[in-house]
Amino acid sequence: MQITLLGTGDTTGTPTPGCDCETCERARERGIERSRFSVHVRNERVGESLLLDASPDFRHQFLTEEVPLPDAMVISHIHFDHLDGLGNAYRLFDDLPVHAAGETDPTTGESVADTIRGKYDYLDRITVHDHAPFEPFRTCGLEVTLVPVDHPPLVCYGLAIEDPETGAKLSLTGDTSYDVPERSMAALADPDLLLADAIVPASLCEHHPIGGRHHDSEGVPRTFGTKHMTREGALSLADRLNAERTRLVHLAHFYPVEEAFEESLAVDGERYRL
Repeated sequence: MQITLLGTGDTTGTPTPGCDCETCERARERGIERSRFSVHVRNERVGESLLLDASPDFRHQFLTEEVPLPDAMVISHIHFDHLDGLGNAYRLFDDLPVHAAGETDPTTGESVADTIRGKYDYLDRITVHDHAPFEPFRTCGLEVTLVPVDHPPLVCYGLAIEDPETGAKLSLTGDTSYDVPERSMAALADPDLLLADAIVPASLCEHHPIGGRHHDSEGVPRTFGTKHMTREGALSLADRLNAERTRLVHLAHFYPVEEAFEESLAVDGERYRL
């Protein structure tokens, strides 16, 4: 598997339009981007590619990075920064399989797969496939498992992606708090590469209206508010999952400039071969 991080940022990305904070200014100076989240997985064994989440920056990402258009997609949840790039399927594909969870979200009254069908009913170029959590399915020669995580108020899924021929494994936490269910932890465990949601450092929890949650033994919050892990939470989760390598993603421009480009924090365009 060749993994390309197309988008490593949060909802507004880094640099954020109209923002003159030090982190955004430094990103501009260095020519660094963290666009909205998306990951490209190329299975060189079969010559097919899988896209994990459809970023609103889809067009820019595929013009910037030298990767082929996907043969299939997986959508983790229905927040716009993970879904709205799907509109780019218009005129680019003949029939694009889109895989998503089929279980009903109590908040919306429909599944992620149903939301995609409803929102993109004008697209005759996609075919939506429903899947149950924890039940692996095959696409692009890979085995993919949707793994429930904790991203209130909506249901959201992490992903475990394995090559059944080589045993290589990629895990994504998805957008989540530190409170990942134990069964999901087992499904995500022992990856060769982990991509972990780490929206801000724990020090910024003091600026959130409800602060931080899931504190460690030293009182450091591992969840920022309710929806996302802190940097410290993501690294702690990586230890629990026994990840061989970890890259922190879904990063906000709120990272202080002296911390924003540390080695563990991913930027767009990184590539890994598993």
